[in-house]
Amino acid sequence: MKILIIHTAFIGDIVLSTPLIRAVKEKYKNSEIHYLTTPAGKAILKNNPNLKKIISYDKNGENNGVKELFKLIKYVKDENFDIAIIPHRYLKSSLIAFGAKIKTRIGYSNSEGKFLLTEKIGYQKSKHEVQRLLSLVGKDNINIKNTKLELYPGKKEITKINKIWKSNNLDKYKVIVIAPGSKWFTKMWPIEYYNELIEKLSLDLNNKIILVGGNDEKYLKISENEKTLNLIGETSLLELAELLKRSDLLIGNDSSPLHIASAFDTEIIAIFGATTKSLGFYPWSQNAIVLENKGLECRPCGLHGGDSCPEKHFKCMLEIKPDKVLELINK
Repeated sequence: MKILIIHTAFIGDIVLSTPLIRAVKEKYKNSEIHYLTTPAGKAILKNNPNLKKIISYDKNGENNGVKELFKLIKYVKDENFDIAIIPHRYLKSSLIAFGAKIKTRIGYSNSEGKFLLTEKIGYQKSKHEVQRLLSLVGKDNINIKNTKLELYPGKKEITKINKIWKSNNLDKYKVIVIAPGSKWFTKMWPIEYYNELIEKLSLDLNNKIILVGGNDEKYLKISENEKTLNLIGETSLLELAELLKRSDLLIGNDSSPLHIASAFDTEIIAIFGATTKSLGFYPWSQNAIVLENKGLECRPCGLHGGDSCPEKHFKCMLEIKPDKVLELINK
């Protein structure tokens, strides 16, 4: 049996889908599982032993457009898949499976392309995204204690992080990773707050602070001193995973590093502004604290956040002071 998972969402969403991959393999023991995702999704899923193949679809880049979509549909059709599991709720994902004539097409009942599905599963807003994903194969009765996210840094990634670790004598320190970026402004704790936190953390000689993020976040004006190591734009996704695996603590916004760290035993402090835990995308980890301003009726102001505060006050982030985060770190 050949099964195709279609999920072309953001990196964090793909990380949260890793228990689904295992669940599919356990349900269909002799199956061959392929995963259709973005180039970033392919990078984070690399080395997953339950995947036969990862198909890269750069929908916003070189594969953008109708011609490329039809080319992809033909490719998928030629693979003769028996089942398509479609977590992505946008029309295009359902259209790919339908156009490729995959006989069984499983997705959510609130998907844009639900009319193209053969099996519609109820989307349970009150549950965590991991549980919602597992409902697609009838295994949503799980919790954080008995289900793990799975990422697989390989030899190349381990070797690079080994070099970074040794050259900076990181075994001597409490390693605190800070991920200050986000694609959306309203998900970002203010940079001046991060800088104040870095300044205070640097006073402890036992701490080493590592800054991480993608190339798009190199513009951030983060404070640096002899206690900081700036790796923003310097690691691949699986190198970041290996780094977080070895670190003591991650502090970050509602963004992909939180979910990557959740695959390991790393302590996590997640700072949520525009988004809330109720949306179901908080860290899937027993070692995580979500810090949020719960007294605001305007939260959440969107599923993904936005470029500015709709209420013009940005209290969701501005009222979470650095001393509060420092207090949690000390605990």
